[in-house]
This record gives sequence, C-alpha cells and structure tokens, in this order.
Amino acid sequence: MADEQKPNAPQAAAPKPPPPPGPPAPPPPRNPGMVTLTIDGREVVVKPGTPVIEAARKLGIEIPYYCYHSRLSVAANCRMCLVEMSNSPGGKLAPACQAPVAEGVAVKTDTPRVKDQQRATLEFLLLNHPVDCAICDQAGECKLQDYYMAHDQQPSRLDMAKLQKRKRVELGPRVTLDNERCILCTRCVRFMREVAKEPQLGVARRGSRSYITAFPGKPLDSRYSVNTVDICPVGALTATDFRFQGRVWFLSSSRSVCTGCSRGCAVHLDWKNGVSYRLRPRENEAVNQEWMCDDGRATFRAFNADRVLRARVGRGEAGREAPLAEAVAEAAAVLKGSAAKGQLAAVLSPTASLEDLVAACGVARGLGLSEVYAGGRPDGWSDAFLKRADENPNRKGLELAAADAGLAVRTIADLAKAIAEGRARALWAVGAEVPSPTAAAVFARLEAFVCQAVNAGDVARAATVLLPAAPAAEADGTFVNFEGRAQRFERAYPPRGESRPHGALCADLAEALGQRPAGRTAREIFAARGAKLPLGDFRWELPPAPRAFALAPPPAGTVDGRIPGTREQPPAEPPPALQAILAKVTG
Repeated sequence: MADEQKPNAPQAAAPKPPPPPGPPAPPPPRNPGMVTLTIDGREVVVKPGTPVIEAARKLGIEIPYYCYHSRLSVAANCRMCLVEMSNSPGGKLAPACQAPVAEGVAVKTDTPRVKDQQRATLEFLLLNHPVDCAICDQAGECKLQDYYMAHDQQPSRLDMAKLQKRKRVELGPRVTLDNERCILCTRCVRFMREVAKEPQLGVARRGSRSYITAFPGKPLDSRYSVNTVDICPVGALTATDFRFQGRVWFLSSSRSVCTGCSRGCAVHLDWKNGVSYRLRPRENEAVNQEWMCDDGRATFRAFNADRVLRARVGRGEAGREAPLAEAVAEAAAVLKGSAAKGQLAAVLSPTASLEDLVAACGVARGLGLSEVYAGGRPDGWSDAFLKRADENPNRKGLELAAADAGLAVRTIADLAKAIAEGRARALWAVGAEVPSPTAAAVFARLEAFVCQAVNAGDVARAATVLLPAAPAAEADGTFVNFEGRAQRFERAYPPRGESRPHGALCADLAEALGQRPAGRTAREIFAARGAKLPLGDFRWELPPAPRAFALAPPPAGTVDGRIPGTREQPPAEPPPALQAILAKVTG
C-alpha cells in the first residue's frame, strides 16, 4: 500500500500550448539609419519620423493640404491630404501630414479613392464659402482656387442659404479677417502660440458656426501679426495696408533684403510700374526662416514717399534745381577744396549697400581722409526672436568697407565734437540717415554740406549740394547682417527721376575729382574690391529667378508678352516668346 497514490496528491501541470504565431517581424532597413518606402511606385529614402507629405515632396509629388505647415505643430483637421497606406489599420485613408514614414510601406496618392476624398473635402469646404473671388485680395494666391481647379471643378449641391458670418473684422491694427472665407485650418492660431509666443488668437463656438477671433478686449497687436496673413491658405486674413491695393497677378516679385534692422531678413519685394507695394518674407533658414516683423514690412514705404528725385545746388531760398552733372561738378569742387584745407569730414550711412560703401570709402581715401563717421538710424526696439535694436541693415558692411580702405570708423558723437571744435567745416554724407535729432540744425551751420539722399527731410534740406540717391528697390547690392552674413538683393525696377545708386554717384564724384573709381555698377565694384572682403563662401551672383510665364504661348492675360509689373507700360521691344509667335504668324 506504500506505493498507492494518495487521493489528494497534486498532479503534474499539463504543458501550456505554444502561443499563436504573431505578425512577421518587420524587414530590416535597406538603408541603416534611414527609412525606405515607395510612393506611387517610386522609391524614396528619408529620415525616420519624416511625414509622408514631406517624403512625397522629395519625389516632386505634391499632396494637397491646407492646415499643414512644416514649422507648426500638426493639426490634421482639413483632411485634404488623405492618402492610401499599406500599413493603415483597416485600410483607412491616412493624413499624409500626420502619418510618419515606415520601412517598406507603399503609399498611393493618385487612386480613385483618394481623388474622391479630395473632391468631397473641397465640396465640404466650399459649402458656406462666399466664392467672392472677384473681389478677394487672395485671388491668384488662394489654395481654394488652385485645388478646386486641380481636384474638383464640380458645381455646388447646397440647396439652402449659405451660413453667414462677420466680414471685415479688424482683428488688430494690421490684420483684417473675413470669417466667411475661413476654413478653420488654425494655422494662424498655432503660429501665434508656437512661433510668436503670443497666444492672441483662438477658435470660438463649435461646428459650422466656429470662427477665428482674438480674445475679448485684447486685439491682435503682436509685432509679428502679419505673418498670419502669409500662412493663411485662403482669403480670410488680409494685411490691412495692402487690402485692395493691387491684384497679385499684376505684381512682379524681386528677391531683396529687409532694411529695417541688422537682422537682414530675406524678403520678396512686390512691385508694379516702379512702385513698391509690399514686402513678404522669403525663406532663409540661417537668417529668418520664413518670418519677419511687421515693422520690417513697412520699410517699403520709404521706397515710394518723400523721394529726392532731382539734384539741388544751394541751401534754403537760395537753392535751385540743377542738372545732375552740374551738381556733381559743384560737389566735387566743394569736397576737393575742403579736403585741401583739412576741414572735410565724411559720414556714411549703414543703410547703404556694401558696394556703395566700398565706393564711398575709396573716394574718402582719395581725398586724404583717415576716418569716416557712422551715420544711420537710431536704435529701436528688439526681442529674442528676430528684431535687432540696431535698425540699420549694413553696419557690419560699413566696418568691412572702411577697414578695407584703411579708414577708422568714428561715432556721430565724435563728428559733433569735431564740428563744435572747428576741425570739420565741410561735410560729405552718403545717406541722410543720422541718429542725432539735432544733426540737421548742426549741419545747416556748416560752410558746405554735400549730401546724397534717398528721402527728403531736415538733413537733406540742410545740404548745400543735394544729390538724388536710389534705394535698395532700385539698385543691386549686398547687405552684411550683424552676424557677418552677406546677402544679395536685386534691383526691382529702374531708378526714379535722376536718382542713382550711391555707388554710381561716388563714381561720378571720383571722376570729377580726378580719381579712378572702383566701378560704376555694383557688380563692377564688388568684383574690384568687395570680393576681397572676408565674407565666407558668399557669391555675388544670384541663381536665376523663376520665369514669370512659359516661353510660348503665354498664358491667358499675358498674350502681349509683358511680364507682371510692367503691363501698363509697353515694352521697348517684344520679348523672345512673342517674337517667336509673331515670326510664325507673319511668315
């Protein structure tokens, strides 16, 4: 009985069944450290975490979107960028702005299912849209227009009155909102919260009655508020000062640099018929990314208003307009005589381009000067984002040009002291910008004052010889920002009146003084002297700008061959595209 098993003895546990087979292990990456996937049958290799929309862009595949912005958080609320992905749960469409890439995934952006979704999204967004394109400032730059023509082109099926919301809402002193056009992409809300760090905008109410608004009693008064207009994909947000000023398809755009401070934000200058209309930020990752302050946007006004367009000889009531050649000869005689007596001083404005300052320093050195005085605008406000207190775009360029010519740079206070002590009785100013509010009164007491000025003002009126200078919109050149980074700007349109770039005026003065100028154009001056300055890997030549229209035939609205910005004035000769068409027609 000893071998008999006790009835209550525990029995050995039965072996557990093997677990069911799991999903296959993901394939090893074909490119270690990177992700390889296919989009519309084409393979692309990108960094991990890249959204599908950016991976497609690398292949030249443009996925339509409204709410996505590469510098803002992802909202994924417009649903315009939905695509098919092989790893999407349940085969659902996935937002390309939010879905990250994955190894071996196949993405399709042009299937009938995706196209139907895009048409449905556009129909939804346009249900209550006023479709007032004919009077909308965004016409020509509107993604609703572009995507409707590319993906929809269907009439509205709405059989009831459209929902009406408030129009012409002044969100702040510089931004006007039309709520009926808003598609609630929330780009503006995210920009103010994440980039400007001033959460002044939000979404009120819910459903179809939602709208963008500022907080009660607190307007949108940020110094970066107009950036919300730039990133608005439709015509909801408009810049108040540009509102109804001109159609964008009549404007030309030139690559320029903001003259508002020493940051030197890269910008687009939009113009028509020799008049500047607005500045927009241009992408430059090393300087301003793609933003700019509202004060910088307003600097274009100095290109238009209160311009000095004719030379003048004489001061006050004794002054008279004179031909430019006569005024240059008079200025050269004054400078030469004063320099011979050792009574001449030169003040150079850091609002002038590097090439202008190089030419001016060459003339100053030829006159026997050993130092120059730095003029320019007085300091303004600053912040930790973009704006610098120094409101002059080229102070570093002035230092480089003076050092290249062997000239010391003194302050405007040193100039005031030299004038008070009688050491400087004549003055030559390249630029009428002076930080001292009493400078004009002091200069008016000088025996001789030769001034090259862009804008009229107290300093320009104090000149005994006034020469008209051209601003950055009417000249080529280079600015060097506070970090020593050189940036080129290109001429938008020819100089107005008799005005000429500072460098050209300096060349005329040099020849009248018997000197050999470094060059007559910015290109020549930079090739002669500027290329020797410590500007890193800077190259003066800009890459070719995109063509305004196809070679032949021109699109509707440009059948006469004139490019935007010059359509109200006949061209001197037909452009090549029109010449080719005329040759075929006339045989």
